[in-house]
Amino acid sequence: MLKESKITVLENFYGIDYVLFGKDLSKVESCCPLLKEDYLSIKGAMLSVYIEMLKLMNHEPPKLNEFVDKSVLKSRARSSARIAREYAERLVKSTKSRHNIKESLKEALEENPNANVSTLVEDTIRQKAWALAIDSLLVAKALNEAVEVSNMNTWEGTLLEDSYKILRDNLIEAAWQILESDSEESIEEMSDKAKSLAKAGALYGGAMAAGLGGAALMIRRKCKKKYPDDPEEYKKCWKAGG
Repeated sequence: MLKESKITVLENFYGIDYVLFGKDLSKVESCCPLLKEDYLSIKGAMLSVYIEMLKLMNHEPPKLNEFVDKSVLKSRARSSARIAREYAERLVKSTKSRHNIKESLKEALEENPNANVSTLVEDTIRQKAWALAIDSLLVAKALNEAVEVSNMNTWEGTLLEDSYKILRDNLIEAAWQILESDSEESIEEMSDKAKSLAKAGALYGGAMAAGLGGAALMIRRKCKKKYPDDPEEYKKCWKAGG
């Protein structure tokens, strides 16, 4: 893997945070250490898949002659994230995106007819915009710099793409959990079941099948479905491990 490709991955490590939070993760406040651990675990798994995608496509970015340190990486990440967010904002307003959002809303309402429609609309649009921004940041530029893009049409490429999409969606949900968290609980206050899930590592092999990110998100989804309009019961459910 080329030095420039490694720098691209490191830049995107920070860029993802700027896309989702508008700032470095270390400056994002959250009530619970587990939420950030969850997020970092999923981000690490997604970037592992991304690295395999770069290798498969034979990624060859322009040569770098300048010295790149952490401050330069973050500066580049902020700039790339801003461009990605602006692009996603335009794209999410397109006819195709609006159609996809309507279909997602329809499916969500079929699963949970009692869901708060205004909240559901807001969440769906946000998730779509974030997904487009992350794809722009990571994938779009890489495709333009790759030598063998057609390799993504192979069985291995399809597997990597499916894994990436699942992890990206899980990452978006984890980020939203951080942003909306307002509980005082900590990892020490969680049930033994939730703690044991938190110890698991992220698994790559076609999807996030298990581990901290996947397990914690499954618990939260289950609780959200059970208590869509009752924040207190939702928190109790999540704290109890589902």
